[in-house]
Amino acid sequence: MGELAKLVNIGVVIEEQLNSAGITTYDQLKELGSKEAWLKIRAIDSSACLHRLCALEGAIQGVKKSLLSQESKADLQDFYRFFNS
Repeated sequence: MGELAKLVNIGVVIEEQLNSAGITTYDQLKELGSKEAWLKIRAIDSSACLHRLCALEGAIQGVKKSLLSQESKADLQDFYRFFNS
């Protein structure tokens, strides 16, 4: 288990995907942002879902994805819909 899997919402599978996308540290994830990180994961795994996007945002904010603000959730849902319409 590496540095990223120690973050809330990030397990071994997501950490491996992030690493494959060139993201290996929290600072890289935070700088890139959840949306760009998700797009990088989606490029290697077409099953990347809204829950994964929310998990990434929660990891950046340091909260469980279920505790993201309604505003954050709505923004992420709009972003996700744009790429899946």
